[in-house]
Amino acid sequence: MARRRPRCARRCCVALIAAYTSPAIAHAFPFAGILLELQARGHRIRMRTLASEVDRMRMLGFDADEIDPAIDRIEFDDWRARSPLDALLRLSELYCVRGALDGPDLQDLIDDSRPDIVLTDVNTWGAAAVAERSGLPWIAISPYTPVLRSRGLPAFGPGLRPARGLFERMRNAAIGRAVLEAATARAMPAINALRADVAGLPPRADFDAVLRRAPQMLVTTAEPLEYAHVDWGPRIRMVGPTSWEPQAPTPPWLDELEGPIVLVTTSGDYQGDTDIARVALMALADEPVSVVATIPGDAPLGFEPPANARITRFLPHSAVLERAVCAVTHGGMGVTQKALGLGVPVVVVPWGRDQHEVAARVEHAGCGVRVNRGQLTPERVRDAVRRARRMGAGAEAVARGFAAAGGPTRAADLVEEQLALQARR
Repeated sequence: MARRRPRCARRCCVALIAAYTSPAIAHAFPFAGILLELQARGHRIRMRTLASEVDRMRMLGFDADEIDPAIDRIEFDDWRARSPLDALLRLSELYCVRGALDGPDLQDLIDDSRPDIVLTDVNTWGAAAVAERSGLPWIAISPYTPVLRSRGLPAFGPGLRPARGLFERMRNAAIGRAVLEAATARAMPAINALRADVAGLPPRADFDAVLRRAPQMLVTTAEPLEYAHVDWGPRIRMVGPTSWEPQAPTPPWLDELEGPIVLVTTSGDYQGDTDIARVALMALADEPVSVVATIPGDAPLGFEPPANARITRFLPHSAVLERAVCAVTHGGMGVTQKALGLGVPVVVVPWGRDQHEVAARVEHAGCGVRVNRGQLTPERVRDAVRRARRMGAGAEAVARGFAAAGGPTRAADLVEEQLALQARR
């Protein structure tokens, strides 16, 4: 067990914070927003994150290093899944394989830095086990809706909407048993084996019990985009979006665009979703809008972009969203919440992972339109953009909810409260 530094008796003295993220920009940036606020309050930050972001994190003032390089080489293959159940099983296997590495990696960080508190990414299952064993104050950070059961709401995975009536309740329950419950039942032996191997921890009955081992979990979303969870309890806190965005010069061509702007994005983690951009560009080619598409990687479009479109590999989305009337996204929490936080309605084309759940919440909140992957046609996307542009009131309501949740300020308050609480024990 890691030795603890003496702590002062007041609410929270200056602390050394160890932060450990999964190898995903969409997770590192929400961490960065919280860590910047904590750093501004005088706390020191030790961080391990994906190699591509280490220099950027150091420029923010964090003592940052890369995670074990072997972790980053273990690639997602859930985009090959043939069903929601298959996708969940593939993700579980991936996080267990990574966990065998991220657990010892976090232990090395703890041994080297002797932190006062540990922050772990919800997707670093081995690191979570090590944090649990350490006895240190510990908070898990979930940049997406965590896979927790919630009374009266559909199970995580397929993106089912909340039930309206007996038939939908029965349908949601049946699909939940066939997908999430089946996936977790098959995955729990490997999850318990991981916890035992990296931290010597006893088995848990189900995945809910594993996630709830953290003394506190911060979820970086808020109502009304997120559903109301009456039974999550006080240890699961929604703090609203916390994502930081790197600064970059605004390209001159952005100021030259005429008319309303529509942002089109695909995933930063490869999942084969270039069709979203391809179809959206075709859909909007003759619309009275300018289209800005950000497409990471080198996937070809297969046709000459229309005259009203500009394509780039990277551009800070906020620069576009400040002028946008709609965003067409894959349903990643980062860009979807960034748009909604600025009152910009969205069209969500979910491809996998948590994206079906994001799409369901967008529909439920009345702040955008879902277009399912199997129905992705120019006609449907064109109609969806037109409909979404009439949902500004819903997007503004979500933006107000995000602001009320507190964001990085609230998250930092809760980190300091956890430090003070455990210091008194």
